[in-house]
Formats: sequence, C-alpha cells, structure tokens
Amino acid sequence: MNKKQQTIKHPVSCTGVGLHTGVESTITFHPAEENFGIKFRRNDKDDQIVTPDIDNVVDLTRGTTIEENGVRVHTTEHVMSACAGMGINNLLIELNSKEPPVMDGSSKDFVAALKEGQLIEQEDNVDFLTITKPVVYTDEEKDVEVLAVPYDGFKTTFTIQYDLDDLDVQYSSVQNMYTNYEKQIAPARTFCLLSEIEGLEKQGLIKGGNLGNAVIIVDKEIDHEEVQFFKERFGIKFYKQDRGLYKSQILRFRNEPVRHKTLDLIGDLALLGKPIVGHVTAIKSGHKGNVEFAKLLRKEFKDQF
Repeated sequence: MNKKQQTIKHPVSCTGVGLHTGVESTITFHPAEENFGIKFRRNDKDDQIVTPDIDNVVDLTRGTTIEENGVRVHTTEHVMSACAGMGINNLLIELNSKEPPVMDGSSKDFVAALKEGQLIEQEDNVDFLTITKPVVYTDEEKDVEVLAVPYDGFKTTFTIQYDLDDLDVQYSSVQNMYTNYEKQIAPARTFCLLSEIEGLEKQGLIKGGNLGNAVIIVDKEIDHEEVQFFKERFGIKFYKQDRGLYKSQILRFRNEPVRHKTLDLIGDLALLGKPIVGHVTAIKSGHKGNVEFAKLLRKEFKDQF
C-alpha cells in the first residue's frame, strides 16, 4: 500500500480521570515530524519519554501498561487505538499524570480531538507491516486464538463468548478499518461484569470507573449489602432479580462489547510501531493474547522491522 504518513496540524487536549488510577489527567496531542512515530511524554516526570512498544509492556491487568526508564504509562490501548484507527503515524502525546483520561470509556473523544487538530499528510510514505503468510497464536487453556492472514487492506474479525443471557456470543467484522474506524469502532465503550467489580476494586483498579465510562453487565443476583455497596460506590440502583444490562444504560451498538474488544485489539497491535496490512481474526482474546500475538508477528516478520 502506498500512503503518506500523517500527523496533526496543531496541539489539542482532553481532560478527565484515569480509569484504573482515578487520577486527574490531561492528555495533549502534539504534531511530530516524519518517522517520529508515536511517543508519550510525562511532563510530571521531567519530560521522560515512554515509547509505546511491545517490548515496553510491563502489566496487562485489565489494560496495557508500558514502562521505560522506570516511568510508566497506564492503560494505553484506547489512545493508541484512536491514533492507529485514524491512520496517524507521528505524534508526541504529552501527559501530566500516569494514565490517560478514560473519557467515556471509548476512543471517540480522542478521535474528535485529533480531528480538531486537523490531520495533515507528510512527505514520507507509511512503512506498513504486510502479512505475507498465515500466523496464529493460541492459548489452549483460555480457548484464545488470534490469526493473521494476507489481505489487501486492514480488516478485523472478532468473536467473544460469555455464558450470559445478555452477553453470549458476539461477533464483529470491520473491513477497510482506516476508513470505518471512526463510526464503527471508536464509540464502543469498555464493559465490565458486575461480578468482577468488587474483585477489581480489591486489586486497586477501576478507581475512576463509573456509569459514565463503562457498560455494566449484570450477571448475578445481589443481596442487600451488595446493593448498598454499588449504590454508594457507583451510584447504581439495583432492584431484586435485576439481571442483564444495567437498565439505565443504552448500548450504542447491539454488539458494543465485541466492538470494544476490537478497539482494544487495534490499540495493542499499534505497539508494533507499524500499521498492519492484513486480516486479523481474534477469538476470545484480551490484552495478554493481543500483546503475545503482536510479539509473534514481530518474530515471524522480523525482516520488516
């Protein structure tokens, strides 16, 4: 594929709280020259540069965290997904804390900001990673599979499966990702099972989580004590026998959860540093499977790096 590299014309910012750390955070996207790539700069850490690369991944607990020279950036996947999905190759991403703001749990606000910054073409061509043979990653224990095959463009297919009435098997396939990302993938919000919330809190996660930035799937009956916990912590008001999607939330897509999984996949694969030409199919994958698959791609196509 022949395509010119892209950056933005002027800086733009978003402000909010981090999903897992709960810290107030401002992210500012700055233009960058050709072949700069995507880099984070922590201005609260003496302007330390942290490069989003699979070799810098240090934690995959409900998000993708990277570290370089002792400085971390948490939950990189939504920001990286927005950049990759919009076909932006060169950016300096400034942060004033350790985690980008979660915004509404999707990447649509980052996409809107990048568009406000005005995408511009640069002189040099994009250096793509071209899938020239089938490559497959499997995790038999978790029933995970991720496969890449040759394809003229960038296409993703994703399938998830939960044993729940409201979240059983979901499927999403997006052709021409660089054209369709903004409308078909960017608005899909992160989601969480109700049964996972207390455990995540005990791990010190989702400190910034609320009904404004996540879809809650009610997968269990809850007692009075739990009703009080969810009401006080998240403002969720449940009634006895409530099951399924939390009633006040309306899905943006019938299959919004699997679309968000696709969003995460694109963000994690962006840690390769090269946009993909190929068809990537994922079954029940998460951040660990995505990153392991990216490592396998780099190994199998080392001649392209």
